Amino acid sequence: MKHLRSLREFIDALDGIGDLRRIDREVDWNLEAGAIIRRSYDLRAPAPLFTNLTGYQDTGFGLLGAPGALSASGHPLARIALALGLPAEASGQEIIEALVAARDAEGIPPVVVTRADAPCKQNVMTGDDIDLLAFPTPLIHGNDGGRYIQTYGINIAKAPDGTWTNWSVNRMMIAGKDTLACLIPPPQHLGIIRAKWTEVGKDMPIALAIGVEPGLPFVGGMPIPEGADESHYLGALFGEGIEVVPAETVDLLVPATAEMVIEGHIRLDETVLEGPMNEFPGYNATESSPKALFRVSAITYRDNALQAVVAAGPPVEEDHTIIGTTSAAEILYQLRKAGLPAASAWYPYEAAVHWLVVSVRQDWHSTLGSSSAELVGKIADVVFTGKPGVNAPKILVVEDDIDITDLDEVVWAFATRSHPERGEFHFPHRLSDQLAVYLSPEESRTFMAGKVVYNCLLADLYPEGSRPIKGSFENGWPAEIRQRVLDNWQSYGYDT
Repeated sequence: MKHLRSLREFIDALDGIGDLRRIDREVDWNLEAGAIIRRSYDLRAPAPLFTNLTGYQDTGFGLLGAPGALSASGHPLARIALALGLPAEASGQEIIEALVAARDAEGIPPVVVTRADAPCKQNVMTGDDIDLLAFPTPLIHGNDGGRYIQTYGINIAKAPDGTWTNWSVNRMMIAGKDTLACLIPPPQHLGIIRAKWTEVGKDMPIALAIGVEPGLPFVGGMPIPEGADESHYLGALFGEGIEVVPAETVDLLVPATAEMVIEGHIRLDETVLEGPMNEFPGYNATESSPKALFRVSAITYRDNALQAVVAAGPPVEEDHTIIGTTSAAEILYQLRKAGLPAASAWYPYEAAVHWLVVSVRQDWHSTLGSSSAELVGKIADVVFTGKPGVNAPKILVVEDDIDITDLDEVVWAFATRSHPERGEFHFPHRLSDQLAVYLSPEESRTFMAGKVVYNCLLADLYPEGSRPIKGSFENGWPAEIRQRVLDNWQSYGYDT
């Protein structure tokens, strides 16, 4: 594993594979930068690095857009793979298996460094000097309620008794020069920790690290169990602890190589209007509402600090790549831990984290001695229990003759293998995300909604040896014919 220890190392790695576009001409932080980021998603263009932002030319500050998005053909998962220590050309299944393997490894805690060795301490704002508007935080979408400084950073909070530190990603909007408005859903781990502070009647200390090393947003979006420390898991993934340094005004350790760290408290009894903001289901939001108030007590930042920015919306953007990749890995780990014959799991990014695909070994029927309906029930019991299943409203279960990272194969399997009447299994009143547009107001408010599993399994429908076989290139022609075609492909007049 190659551990990229800072956003700047990550930028250099992207530049090295031609997946970075430095934009030196003037770009307005007010909507133009967000539109460029959105367009880069649509084209799978290199990640835009903005160095000349309107009104901030003399500051040295910049923005990196689309840090965890898909790349052009040849290395479509490069930004995800590099962030997690793998080669740029790693496949989806290689990424998933690396994340699963780290779940069984012993966690490695962070390494505390001195202030002198922590780039995030190069500049410090406290007291009346605090000014969130000193940084070129973009107004991303035309209908956003404000400038969102937290779209790809890490929120760090610790339970009052000190037994659990959580690292998470939750959106935060600038409300004033020293205040942020924060979306903190109660079922999420940050919401659970906040509830613990509320129980003891105190404001919650918090730090927001922006421009962090590239692996942190991925583990911040991974649904590992309550009480687990994401930084320890990341240490296990890389085989070494990340570097941290004490915050200035709160009792928290923060990433030493972060571009910026915002410290303060989530107020116990103060709220502020937040939103609207485009979100991962892909629709324009239309309403603002009172949210938690983050009162800032210090800002530390690097010289020429950079912000990493996500322009949330239709697939594929970082909400889909982060939540989809890491949630699939955690679900696969839990399925295998439960003794089920799970071959893999994957969220097709194009489905905006609304479809989960689970593949099982083709011998599942003889191994388990159960029907597909029984297997579906066992899978649902695992997936719909706890945080990993929050973003799994619709599950497709297939056998491992399907490449579940190939959307064409997934659609084909769903269309041809799931019986329109007997192939649906409904599970009412399960823990759910609140942002799906099909939810009723009550479902969104309570985080509870129905879910469904589509049975796309064949093994208990056909005797062994008589299962339908894909009429694919690999299965439909003798080996010598296939090799002849491959050897002569360009001589037929094809470029690739």
